Amino acid sequence: MSQQRLNTLGFSLLLAASTAAGNTPVYQTSELQPAGEATAQVARNEKAFSHPSALLADSEQMMFTLGRSLFKKIWVSAPASTKASDGLGPLFNSRSCLRCHTNNGRGHTPDTSQDNYNAVSMLLRLSIPAQNDQDRHALDSGQSGVIPEPTYGTQLQDFSIQGIPAEGRFTLSYDEIPFHFADGETLTLRQPNYSITDLKYGPLHPDTQLSPRIAPQMIGLGLLEAISDEDILAWEDPNDQNGDGISGKANRVWDIDAQATAIGRFGWKAGHPTIKQQNNSAFHEDIGISTSMYPQGYGGCTEQQTLCRQAPDGNSPHLDNVEASDAVVSALQLYIQHLAVPARSSTQAPEVAEGREQFYALGCNACHRPSYITAADAPAGLANQKIWPYTDLLLHDMGEGLADHRAEFNANGNEWRTPPLWGIGLTQATSGQTHFLHDGRARSLTEAILWHGGEAQIARNRFTQLDKPQRDALISFLESL
Repeated sequence: MSQQRLNTLGFSLLLAASTAAGNTPVYQTSELQPAGEATAQVARNEKAFSHPSALLADSEQMMFTLGRSLFKKIWVSAPASTKASDGLGPLFNSRSCLRCHTNNGRGHTPDTSQDNYNAVSMLLRLSIPAQNDQDRHALDSGQSGVIPEPTYGTQLQDFSIQGIPAEGRFTLSYDEIPFHFADGETLTLRQPNYSITDLKYGPLHPDTQLSPRIAPQMIGLGLLEAISDEDILAWEDPNDQNGDGISGKANRVWDIDAQATAIGRFGWKAGHPTIKQQNNSAFHEDIGISTSMYPQGYGGCTEQQTLCRQAPDGNSPHLDNVEASDAVVSALQLYIQHLAVPARSSTQAPEVAEGREQFYALGCNACHRPSYITAADAPAGLANQKIWPYTDLLLHDMGEGLADHRAEFNANGNEWRTPPLWGIGLTQATSGQTHFLHDGRARSLTEAILWHGGEAQIARNRFTQLDKPQRDALISFLESL
């Protein structure tokens, strides 16, 4: 076993032991630099998530800039005079990456106060249970994570190019749920309700499963990819053998490039193993742009959507016979790999120090694993970094309140990947709002905590018993990340 691995495991064991004993681990100065030497010393404003890693080589700066322009690119329908930008759709959810990931930050729920609101930066995943032996084999083999809805595919696409009907639109409403803390403070939670209207290609399958998703923030993904599989798997405890009530497990997903099962890391249910595959899938489904990994020029159009499949596409010989060439995919991949994590703020403030103590005392660190050392064989600028993302990248049962009842590879309908917490205090600055959790229902970090159930129920209940100054301190700690 490598010395790096021993060091990482040693710190993990020390962290677990000190927490079990009711002690907060000693503050480490490296916590100031959540991405290690790659941390960006930048203003904590709307552009905080838009800077390159401090370790990005000078020779890669131009490629990073190109990737940024591709992230912002507005795609248009084919045929068009702009041959490097056509091929949009025919069905899509957004015309660019940036429209979903505002300033590389989180997406948001639609403004339901408007009569004809659009769901930009939020979408509905679709699937059905296995219907036959062929479906069951596809799932059991690990090559498919879901069975697509027969007519509408794996997500509802509520925009389309001219002449092609969009699939439909989803409506969103909320039930208000009052909540009372032990000290008497009250607030209101939002329970979302979803339905699909204006379907243009016939009815949905009667067993259709829906899963709402907002776009996640984009920082630090290259560093998460640089964590070794072994380090992630070391924290697995699917049968809760240590009896702490936490039974995290890695998702096992299909790696298209490797043509093999791999550890899932990206997406709300860890459905993709690599940044490259996550990017290509988003090109294909969200924007309708073909790549070598997903070469169909018709994007997400299903066999039942014949007019959609017959529309012109932008697949071109000079672009590797697709719409986003391998060079485009590589530039975008480098950009996303090296989007920097900003340095923390207010780490020495008394309320932040108190909040850090509460974070460990409540047991939040059992899933939101504080730190790693990235693998020595990771790409330059990402290797051998002590990072503080506050995630174990594992799946956890989050209870019925957050369940979507939709499996994805090994993730069941109650399970979600622990989201990283680094940068969470910059959500308002970068995205212009504070919508948290996979569906954006939580309007504050406090609401997000209160929705935790399942394996997180004990920690959530402890939070509700804190007095207001203690709760505020925990939120101050999270906002400093």
